Amino acid sequence: MRTLTPVILCGGSGTRLWPLSRQSFPKQFARLIDPDSLFQQTAARLAGASGFARPVVVTNSDFRFLVTEQLAQISLDPGAILIEPEGRNTAPAVLAAALHLHEKDPEAAMLVAPADHRMPDTAAFHAALARGLQALERGKLVLFGIQPDRPETGFGYLELDTTENTPESSTQSGTVPLRRFVEKPDAATAAAMLAQGNFLWNAGIFLFRVKDILAAFEAHAPQLLAPVRAAVADAEVDLGFLRLAPGPWAEAEDISIDYAVMEKSPDLEVVPFDGGWSDLGGWDAIWHEMDQDEAGVATSAGATAIDCENSILRSESETLELVGIGLSDIIAVAMNDAVLVARKDRAQDVKKAVAALKAKGAKQASEFPMDHRPWGWFESLAVGSRFRVKRIHVHPGAALSLQSHVHRSEHWIVVEGTARVTVDGVVKLVTENESIYVPLGAVHRMENPGKMPMVLIEVQTGSYVGEDDIVRYEDVYARGQGAKG
Repeated sequence: MRTLTPVILCGGSGTRLWPLSRQSFPKQFARLIDPDSLFQQTAARLAGASGFARPVVVTNSDFRFLVTEQLAQISLDPGAILIEPEGRNTAPAVLAAALHLHEKDPEAAMLVAPADHRMPDTAAFHAALARGLQALERGKLVLFGIQPDRPETGFGYLELDTTENTPESSTQSGTVPLRRFVEKPDAATAAAMLAQGNFLWNAGIFLFRVKDILAAFEAHAPQLLAPVRAAVADAEVDLGFLRLAPGPWAEAEDISIDYAVMEKSPDLEVVPFDGGWSDLGGWDAIWHEMDQDEAGVATSAGATAIDCENSILRSESETLELVGIGLSDIIAVAMNDAVLVARKDRAQDVKKAVAALKAKGAKQASEFPMDHRPWGWFESLAVGSRFRVKRIHVHPGAALSLQSHVHRSEHWIVVEGTARVTVDGVVKLVTENESIYVPLGAVHRMENPGKMPMVLIEVQTGSYVGEDDIVRYEDVYARGQGAKG
């Protein structure tokens, strides 16, 4: 198999899996079913075996440290992490990755995959990749189509050309020419396509040579080339990330690769895949993938179902028990700061709830209760008009910025590990069950010098306890004054 560079698209907001997936922590980073996140599973599926180069990840600035943290957790070193200044959909993202790879090898094969799909059978997917790679030698752009098992209205479809005119070269390689794309159908149309047998779900996974996809952009979406080329050419290296230049990037059209290139190209072939796949695009899809009891009920460890059927009950809190009694076809998901209850057949309408919460100014619409930072994470345990209590987790070897506050003082109590604390130039080790006081205005820093996570409880008191009350003096993560944490 020729060397293949995975390109993992890692953006999005994941509104259909609210409240577990939110704008600040979308579904690809969550552990929905398996021990690893969807992003970690995607990266692991496209690494480790011979024939794979180190992956290129395309994400945004808010997720860059989450990407590196989760890759480090599975001991995977990326080839590059491209930072989009703003979301411009998949066509500019794929083009930027192709231009980045073109500098090294125009003949390189690249596999574009979303970060948030579940494909548990890695061996079957690698076999499908091997079939697709044969079509690349003929200059084809390859798509992956999923064998449908139900008349799904939430996916786009690929109609295969199964006529007698199918080229022998395609038949021998295990690919099938694409006749046309089909938009998300209504229920009757989906049922008819399922019965016809030559329609597959569009997985949004693409395989092509760098030079061929660039030629396709030149032929079908030339308006994207100048701004994206400039964004790549003027990109800046920042702490190992490659930040695309924001000026030209903003001029790129916001368009998907399907609309920009794929639906216009005559050189498309499809690899049919039936090895198990889900985009986990709603809580009904999560229910399909979770283990169920004989009544069709899927529960998490913190949930109890009594006389329920065809439902999903999940508690995402260590301290919150969720109990359902006599429920049928219900989604119930509970977190510390939000609870979702909906009929299972309304799973796709969860995004309407997010829109409604945004309209009323509820922070739960987009903010995750656990706030991730490059050094670790924190969560608020209690908040009042003049105080806030946090649990703070600092990764081994990590350090918060050297900073001060204008409106608050802080008490730190170490409950796990050891903290190295600097307060107005005085450095002190604070071990488990010890505490230290940081006066208002003091210049201070917290570090974890150990090899295990350090956890402390922080009590803030003052006239204002917002996250933007921070004056930053030094920061190993090169964040400016406007950044939090």
